Amino acid sequence: MNANPTTAPSPDALTVRGACPHDCPDTCALLTTVENGVAVRVHGNPEHRHTDGALCTKVSRYTERTYHPERILTPLKRVGPKGSGQFAPIGWDEALDEIATRLKAIAARDPQAILPYSYAGTMGQVQSEGMAARFFHRLGASHLERTICAAAGGEGLVHTLGGKLGMKLEFFAEAKLILIWGSNSIASNLHFWRLAQQAKRNGARLVCIDPRRSETAEKCHEHVQLRPGTDAALALALMHELIVHDWLDHDYIAQHTLGWDALRERALQWPPERAAEVCGVPVQQIRDLARAYGTTQPAAIRLNYGMQRVRGGGNAVRAVACLPALVGAWRHRAGGLLLSASGHFPVQRAALHRPDLLAGRNPRTINMVTIGDDLLREASPDFGPKIEALIVYNSNPVAVAPESGKVVQGFAREDLFTVVLEHFQTDTADHADLILPATTQLEHWDIHTSYGHTDVLLNRPAVAPLGQARPNSAVFRALAQRMGFDEPCFADDDETLCRTAFGDTVDFQLLLDQGYATLPVPEAPFADGGFPTPSGRCEFFSARLVAQGLDGLPDHLPNFETAGSDPRHPLAMISPPARNFLNSSFVNVKSLRDIEGEPLLEMHTDDAAARGIGSGQMVRVFNDRGEYRCKAKVSQRARPGVVNGLGIWWRKLGPDGTNVNEVTSQRLTDLGRGPVFYDCLVQVEKA
Repeated sequence: MNANPTTAPSPDALTVRGACPHDCPDTCALLTTVENGVAVRVHGNPEHRHTDGALCTKVSRYTERTYHPERILTPLKRVGPKGSGQFAPIGWDEALDEIATRLKAIAARDPQAILPYSYAGTMGQVQSEGMAARFFHRLGASHLERTICAAAGGEGLVHTLGGKLGMKLEFFAEAKLILIWGSNSIASNLHFWRLAQQAKRNGARLVCIDPRRSETAEKCHEHVQLRPGTDAALALALMHELIVHDWLDHDYIAQHTLGWDALRERALQWPPERAAEVCGVPVQQIRDLARAYGTTQPAAIRLNYGMQRVRGGGNAVRAVACLPALVGAWRHRAGGLLLSASGHFPVQRAALHRPDLLAGRNPRTINMVTIGDDLLREASPDFGPKIEALIVYNSNPVAVAPESGKVVQGFAREDLFTVVLEHFQTDTADHADLILPATTQLEHWDIHTSYGHTDVLLNRPAVAPLGQARPNSAVFRALAQRMGFDEPCFADDDETLCRTAFGDTVDFQLLLDQGYATLPVPEAPFADGGFPTPSGRCEFFSARLVAQGLDGLPDHLPNFETAGSDPRHPLAMISPPARNFLNSSFVNVKSLRDIEGEPLLEMHTDDAAARGIGSGQMVRVFNDRGEYRCKAKVSQRARPGVVNGLGIWWRKLGPDGTNVNEVTSQRLTDLGRGPVFYDCLVQVEKA
């Protein structure tokens, strides 16, 4: 974590308020120092309580990203085979004219043959899906189901708490017990970790629940190193112990929950002995954890998305989200649970995205997780038209989507017209027909929610766009004009879009004046119940899930690829993020890549010894979907039977031009249709 620089800026320097755009719960408030039109440093805003003047190592080096020598600063047109990375500069008018011509021809046949592909390269409401959503709605393109990160967990919360809601971040500092469940907070949630450390200094006990002995696990009092995909079993066993020892808040359960009798019956089927067998942890550790949770107030759970990237990820989140209501933790402002706070934000999505531009049309939906299969599908009555055009922005699917061998095969189609809006020539950009240079966060307007706290942040451009780079919004605005879309909404400038995002629900003048505005969220949102579910209660039992033909109660669903089920591939693999990258962002920032080193596979001593593998040796990681090569690191960070393939390196930077997603699966989670990156069996051998 980097605090404010001590070097004094020049007398003529300007300081511009902004917001970090990246897919991280902290959503930091930035201050950019500008001298002679050049951003010379980026640091945290000390006046913003959640940022408190500090940034992670990645974002503190944001100027290296903006002024990177490999930054794309002019439109590029492919002049070699797809994937070769061979391009030549062209002008903006020529590029936009060609795109519009191609899209018009395809749309005349069926606009559903055009697919946008985007995710969280920026989390801003304007440069993500502001003008882009309007464009694709007016066009009638296929919808993209954006589920690649958080969908299972989000659905789990919706069907339990009523939305992506939870305790306020700052009150973790007052908790007496904190369960950090499925999160390496030191690497991915630094500002929460500062609060956890404050609680620890005040006597709180910290417990990390994670298959990997992460940096966070090392700093906690206890580490529960369970098998991947067994979190629901652990949660149900904790419930079992809460019941049999009567560590329950009976009044809270009676007044503010639904389905207690049925959940009680299910939980009693999960004694610690059964869960210990499934989870691969000691029975006594489960009993002791239940005792601590049932007898300590206030108790808080910081849940994160790693644990929901398996077949039963949605059910696992549901099971964990039931726990605070059982012990009445929600009565305390320092008790309860936080996975995501994003449901608190009153974003005016209809006004911003304009779904009315569909004008009654109902395009098909393509799930972004299955892009590898879907790009290879022919037209059919069930699927609809073959995908003929792909517009990629804020994402690098060739690197990040599962079963990437198929993704590459699809992107290599000569009959697929692909446009990529990017800062750098990523793996995906290498497969484009046209690359359009995008602005970075220092060069455009945007407005941000957060999923880790409850402040709205405004981002102002600190410097003019470099070279010929344009904001995403400007690209889709120009394309709309060339497509003949004459609705007035396509003339909205970016500041107008920022104002539209929240309408009158947030004081925009306050955002202009200080860069952030705090939402009026209660200190203890569910102290007196009031859950935004259909029943108004915490729903242990969900009638909405039953109506979908699903189990109304949370349960443990074994992984698709359960350890021991395939003797050819005996090792479970998870692929947590490398500490100095953020998904596939920052991989090409040399100073960060130098810290990270090279692609690694962490192996437990027993698994490495059984295969004659030592640290530093090149290994082949494989299953029936594919294979990749990297160096092994024999480490106690891995538990026996589980390997950790740290990601997400760009494929082109891997030893053989591949990465960990060669072996991951396109199957989908129980709820939310999300990915199952951590539900993956492999074998490892010396290369």
